[in-house]
Amino acid sequence: MTRGDITTAADPTRLLEEAFREAIVAVLGDDYRHVDPIIRCSQNPAFGDYQANSAMSLAKHAGLKPRALAQQIAEAVAKNLRGVAETPEVAGPGFINIRLKAEALGKMLEALDTPQLGVHRDPNPHTIAIDLCGVNIAKQMHVGHLRSTIIGDCLARTFERIGRTVHRENHLGDWGLTIAMVLWSLTRSGDDLDTLGLEDLDKAYRHAQAECRQDEAAAAEAKATLIKLQQGDTETRRTWHKIIDVTMRAVYESFDLLNVKLGPNDNRPESFYRDRLKDVVEAFRVSGIAQEDQGALIVRFPDRDRPLILQKSDGGYLYATTDLAAVRRRVQELKASRVIYIVDARQRDHFRDVFDAARRIGWDRLDDGSRAELVHVPFGSVLGTDRKPLKTRSGENLPLRLLLTEAIQRATAEVRRRAENPSAPTHGLDDEALDAIGKAVGIGAVKYADLSSDLVRDYLFDLDRMVSFDGNTGPYLQYAHARVCSIFARAGVTPTDPAIKSAKLVITEPAERSLGLLLLRYPSVVAEVAATLEPHRLCTYLYDLANAYNTFYESCPVLKADRQQLRLSRLRLCNLLSRVLADGLDLLGIQTPGRM
Repeated sequence: MTRGDITTAADPTRLLEEAFREAIVAVLGDDYRHVDPIIRCSQNPAFGDYQANSAMSLAKHAGLKPRALAQQIAEAVAKNLRGVAETPEVAGPGFINIRLKAEALGKMLEALDTPQLGVHRDPNPHTIAIDLCGVNIAKQMHVGHLRSTIIGDCLARTFERIGRTVHRENHLGDWGLTIAMVLWSLTRSGDDLDTLGLEDLDKAYRHAQAECRQDEAAAAEAKATLIKLQQGDTETRRTWHKIIDVTMRAVYESFDLLNVKLGPNDNRPESFYRDRLKDVVEAFRVSGIAQEDQGALIVRFPDRDRPLILQKSDGGYLYATTDLAAVRRRVQELKASRVIYIVDARQRDHFRDVFDAARRIGWDRLDDGSRAELVHVPFGSVLGTDRKPLKTRSGENLPLRLLLTEAIQRATAEVRRRAENPSAPTHGLDDEALDAIGKAVGIGAVKYADLSSDLVRDYLFDLDRMVSFDGNTGPYLQYAHARVCSIFARAGVTPTDPAIKSAKLVITEPAERSLGLLLLRYPSVVAEVAATLEPHRLCTYLYDLANAYNTFYESCPVLKADRQQLRLSRLRLCNLLSRVLADGLDLLGIQTPGRM
């Protein structure tokens, strides 16, 4: 893109950064070529659309007065922005305010109106690995699995949107003594495994753990069952596979309900790594990074008291051993330059130790010599309205299926209530169609409430608030998208109408301008989520976009515009908005019904 060229500029921030860098070099010299011009969106439209805030820090470094330097930069950048912006203005101690010309804004929006919606492809050839979900077999998915699953899915979708190859890694808990306890309990009970459901396995899981804690003989029998599993005993393995099949059928049903992209090919259970653990221990032993301590093999760190235990004194392996095997595979075999773990905040110290151990032995190094980024994305708990962790009345973790079913029921009831209004777009739809909308709204409500909060914080699970069509909620955004779709239905045209697709975008009103500027931020918001791993930034953007659309809709007649050119322009702007909303919500894994 050449200076001032707006025919391909769907992201004005990039264009302004380029123009200001050249202006800074023109004023201060080539030593300042890589300075960040600090382009920000203006908080107050009265001062312009964007603001360049680097003059103050540059002046201190160059020994100049900030406002005088800002004036020189403003005069230099004005030459680069002819046809793009009005003459830049200096304000305060050295802020430079920029206002785009209406015609330039229209052209930038037209450049955004492509299948890619201006989203830039990441040229990095390496893959991304995301560790998510991590359900244990023989147990129902509970509310604690919700966050890991949908946060991981959202980040995976975002990376795929910018062109990266993503490996979703569902690290199932299917191995070890706990699973052996369940196997032992089921074998002893004599129950018909072919008729067992997940609830039966869940009860067996809890019963076996309780019994083995209280009875040494039971614990010894469970350990014997583990040895049989490890040695490949046919009957034990058959029971083990049966447990996995029953568990995963229910898990896949929950994935489908949640609109999460996870399937059998994404499963990398603990058992997958069992034959790699010996090599992990040996590599640390030979390298001298690990030492023996009272029969155990540990890694010590100079900045913390706790060691990382790789192998117990009885020869058993730990979670850390499996996690190191996983890091090694994800970096050296999958060639992932970012390995991201979506696991609750309580595991922060564990992953710090695992990552530091992996770096010390060099398992974070890629073939080209670069180092992979190992990242733990911690998240808080889901709380009930009593501000305590969400549990059943008996104090157990709340089954995820129960929670999602209630959300769908409440959303469907609201959808049906609204459909009773003769003027509602959904009036007259059959029960099947209304149920489909209710399901999309209920699941969208749950996912948006989770993703819109700062991940590391606990959040309140309040279904009454979540399924509301008002305020910062998933249904509010879905409804905004449906309202845009209804414009085309009322106009009797489709967004693909050639007259609409080729219409020149004319920006005339303040509300129209605000909406257009916000739409142009979409590519940078997607890139920001990929960089920060913070989905709530996208949620905030989409909420602001929906609000800007509501203001536009009230202020700028679309179907009753006084000129045909303006009518077509606003229809095209509405279509662009609906596509950005739908694309952004899809990154969150939220569906967008055409009618609500």
